[in-house]
Amino acid sequence: MPKSKKRGGNSGRGAGGQHRNVQPFSDEDASIETMSHCSGFSDPASFTEDVGPEVEEEATQEDLEYKLKGFIDLTLDKSAKTRQAALEGLKNALTSKILFDFILERRMTLTDSIERCIKKGKSDEQCAAAGLACLLCVQLGSGIESEEIFKTLAPVLKKIISDGTANIQTRRACITCLGICCFIVTEDITELYLTMECLENIFTKSYQRERDTNGISSTHSMMLHISALFTWTLLLTICPVSEVKKKLEMHLHKLPSLLSCDDVNMRIVAGETLALLFELAREMDADFFYEDMEHLSQKLRSLATDGNKHRAKVDKRKQRSVFRDVLRAIEERDFTTETVKFGPERMYIDCWVKKQTYYTFKEILGSGMQYHLQSNEFLRNVFELGPPVMLDAATLKTMKIPRFERHLYNSAAFKARTKARSKCRDKRADSSLILNNQLNVCVACFLYNK
Repeated sequence: MPKSKKRGGNSGRGAGGQHRNVQPFSDEDASIETMSHCSGFSDPASFTEDVGPEVEEEATQEDLEYKLKGFIDLTLDKSAKTRQAALEGLKNALTSKILFDFILERRMTLTDSIERCIKKGKSDEQCAAAGLACLLCVQLGSGIESEEIFKTLAPVLKKIISDGTANIQTRRACITCLGICCFIVTEDITELYLTMECLENIFTKSYQRERDTNGISSTHSMMLHISALFTWTLLLTICPVSEVKKKLEMHLHKLPSLLSCDDVNMRIVAGETLALLFELAREMDADFFYEDMEHLSQKLRSLATDGNKHRAKVDKRKQRSVFRDVLRAIEERDFTTETVKFGPERMYIDCWVKKQTYYTFKEILGSGMQYHLQSNEFLRNVFELGPPVMLDAATLKTMKIPRFERHLYNSAAFKARTKARSKCRDKRADSSLILNNQLNVCVACFLYNK
């Protein structure tokens, strides 16, 4: 990449101004005037402001690609802060836009930049690079392009994951990246098994810890084990039946020990994993029988009604909500269906496998999940939504509820909610008034008899 010839203060900012240490684009036709705008690329917020959902109609495709080329060039900058900002800018773009053709031509350049940032960068830069790798594979889908990215990055990711001296947040980001990329590249069964084995080496340490130290462990290492178990569960959903049976024999009788863990997030992830394992086992064998069912049900019931005062109210509320669903799934084989709306479409989450998959990708895509469900062919294939629904601007405009109608609807809903709450308050007030009157009568009778 060519180096900038001018680093002084006379490059478009007036005399005495300092030019930021940012290199220009690699485009041959880039002029000196356009180079003066490169400093904006190092700020990820500038991307969000320019091509956010509210102004997407105003941003042309050429302007968008021009800005993204600048981000790609800046991933090679000497400044760690600039590299990280460029990675974040690319992540924001891939989250909010479908850019298949653009990144298809530059996938090798992006992969090399990501590999370099993961190898040589610090914690925040490594996390950003791992997140960008996930988004690259999500955009490219389950083709040979994603397989190339996975084969390039997998050894680097596994090395960091297995490195006990590496930063915990970096290891967690690498676990998520490895799992997502492996999930997308499903054809390589051997690599799938090796990835699951790598994750098992991490979270199975919690089994030993529960036996030896009665649940006392480092918070940081527990977070790592949670990420490994969560990602391992995702990969289990795409394993062949024979491999699922092996995993059930290995882990089904050990996972309940994690329900006694001190960390509420580990208890929740272990509970959801158990529900998913039971679901898979019953799909293979409708008469599946678990030997220690009574003890497991008792443990799940206690977690679903946990009222220990030494635990935070938020943790208890979250835990009770999750374990009510887990208990219902394991005892009654029931699942509470969730509805996800995106544009004119709806998706029903009606099983634990689909729920695990949905929330994994939602964690990666964030606010862009609904947009990708509408437009990303890979995700639509994963959730069996069919090809993207093509609607023109006129149709979308007719489907959109006018602002005044939304205001009327919200006002009516607010009034109805206020009335319902007022009735509840009145009932409580009436009952308290009756109790006070009865108490006064009792006191009067007591004093009169005395």
